[in-house]
Amino acid sequence: MTVTTLAPAPAAAPAVLTIPERLQRGAFTSLGRVPGRLLRRLAPRVVNADGDVMAPEIALMLKASAGAPDFSDGSPEEARAIVANDYRVFADKAPSGVHVEPEIVMPGGLRATLYRPAAPSKALVLFLHGGGFVLSSRQDYDVPVRLIADGAGVNVLSVEYGLAPESPFPRPVDDAGTAWRFAVEHCAEWGIDPTRIVLLGDSAGGNLCAVLANDLVGEEIQPYLQVLMYPVLDGVGDYASRTEFAGNSALSAKQIEWLTNLYLPSREARFDPRLSPMLAEDLSGAPPTLITVAGFDPLRDEALAYAERLAESGVPVRVFREGGLVHGYISMTRISPTARAAVDRVADAIRTSLKER
Repeated sequence: MTVTTLAPAPAAAPAVLTIPERLQRGAFTSLGRVPGRLLRRLAPRVVNADGDVMAPEIALMLKASAGAPDFSDGSPEEARAIVANDYRVFADKAPSGVHVEPEIVMPGGLRATLYRPAAPSKALVLFLHGGGFVLSSRQDYDVPVRLIADGAGVNVLSVEYGLAPESPFPRPVDDAGTAWRFAVEHCAEWGIDPTRIVLLGDSAGGNLCAVLANDLVGEEIQPYLQVLMYPVLDGVGDYASRTEFAGNSALSAKQIEWLTNLYLPSREARFDPRLSPMLAEDLSGAPPTLITVAGFDPLRDEALAYAERLAESGVPVRVFREGGLVHGYISMTRISPTARAAVDRVADAIRTSLKER
């Protein structure tokens, strides 16, 4: 890992797994227990153009799942079922001590879940999950959110924003704004300081966080920090990583195009800064930022370019380069010690940042 510094329903206990699902989970989980030297001998050595070597457990996982169904070959409903099953089967062990409060219903029927860490905290992470604006849910991200709440020692509000095609662009952006305003208005009753709200999202959720942060410039209450994990930030740019990893099964060019077409009402929308924050004229009002990128992710280079633009605009930026990982690694922590360490680094960074200011 390289660190670069540039100036639907409430979450519930996972369903009981079937015997085949338990066997599947056990087989993949065992990858993380194989001694490193043996694992490197078993796994194909995958190296990218920058010289990063894919984590061996990730390389083996991708090889073993090469024949799995591609969600972009079906309908949105079928794709959601495939992704939800993967999250359920491979969910990490939930840390003890994190308390989940009753479901919150916001204006317009928007729903969210508030997670409380074991020790009281006056800070809040507003969390927006990934899934290409089409897939995933609060339930799918239950354990990753618990890991953040526990690791960072912070409250987390996980938001169920609308998904395309039922809720196309810009409705998820509007939902993110609704969630922000609701959180600010209710901080006092939650025992939270509204000036200590961190925006955190992965993939599509990272996009929504970046857009929300830019939309909030000039507001009295500003985000304390934005954390963008392997975010999608540019719908029109030409980036080498998009070409190099076009066939990567963790997120392929075919899947990106399928998701994008479902989310956007027209191709012209790709040029809208509320879809492509890279195209925003002025980024100087953005909050301090942490961006994480995966070495084998088609979205890697646009995230690095966005970090450079923020730094050029005078925004404090840190970049965590997780060279051995692929897109979506927040969901791979049970299988991959490398992914778990990367998620822990994000939680540690949030915890440290909240102590510094």
